[in-house]
Amino acid sequence: MSWPTIPPAPDTPPCGPPVPVDGGWVVTRHADVVAVLTDPRYVVPAPGGPPGTLTWLRGTVSRFSAPDRHPGRRALGVAALRDLDPDELCDAATRLSMQTLDRLATAGRVEVMGALARRVPLEVLAARLGLADPAAAVPAVTAVAAAYHPGADPAAVAHADRAVAALLAMSPPAPAEAAANRIGLLVQAADATAGLIGAAVRHGLAAPAALGTADLLAEVLRLDPPVRATRRVATGATRLAGREIGPDATLLLRFDAANRDPAVHPDPDGFHPAGPDRAGHAAGEAGHPALAGPSVRALTFGAGPRGCPGERHALALAAGVVEVLRARCRPAATPVRYAPHPTLRVPTSIEVMFR
Repeated sequence: MSWPTIPPAPDTPPCGPPVPVDGGWVVTRHADVVAVLTDPRYVVPAPGGPPGTLTWLRGTVSRFSAPDRHPGRRALGVAALRDLDPDELCDAATRLSMQTLDRLATAGRVEVMGALARRVPLEVLAARLGLADPAAAVPAVTAVAAAYHPGADPAAVAHADRAVAALLAMSPPAPAEAAANRIGLLVQAADATAGLIGAAVRHGLAAPAALGTADLLAEVLRLDPPVRATRRVATGATRLAGREIGPDATLLLRFDAANRDPAVHPDPDGFHPAGPDRAGHAAGEAGHPALAGPSVRALTFGAGPRGCPGERHALALAAGVVEVLRARCRPAATPVRYAPHPTLRVPTSIEVMFR
């Protein structure tokens, strides 16, 4: 079977040595991105702010914590995920997706992002994390995610501050750091999981049924990642791929470019869901058929000590939604548009039609 070619998204840089840009560096090669992600001399920018606000949340979650605080805070997130079975998450996302499509079937078509991709994973995950009102948590998490990255306008930040307070009120009693990292799991799942579902629908809804959903998601993560880049800051003078990196230099790590590195993927733009370099299982040893599939050398979930702790859970939630859409829907001939964002690629709207 021949698979399509999926070109890079607009403004994806070519893969090559680190390039100086605006006083920092853009890193695009797979090996160089992994080197930065796994080197403790490169750290994340560490924000902070008043308790119960967006800046407090960003400064307290493990993702943005300083190296001395990161292990303990990461352990809080890992503990919150420990009792969540990916198989059960997948099944719950499947059930909620089916219920949603049943309700919308008379319309003949459905807008995936609003009806499913941005709602189902968050509602399922919020319920399993113990939030008192999972349905109400969805718009609150979405508001926080909209202002989570630097550069959000003041109105969005104010809205996010109120949403953080609402999520704390819904959360089970816990110390402040534990509550923040529980909410952080939801926020990190919001755009990334929705973007993954959107990309899978765009590129794979018409794929043969024999292609496993896990294989589809794995290759979509490589070719059209919802998280296109992340940042690190050098704590001192370093060398990377022969380049002298000065202290306090900011490095923009481009996952979208590194995922197409020809040194790792000989046919970087080709859709190869079962390529020879994808041995193993994307979802670990999970037994669910939607979760069993090959792993990839995509960097969308990061690498090293700050790699996403919820990879299996995110894939399970996305698989539950995508499985239902593949079974019940077909592509609609409507354009797909994306929200402008420096590091994310998430569709604003994708329509599909019922079979």
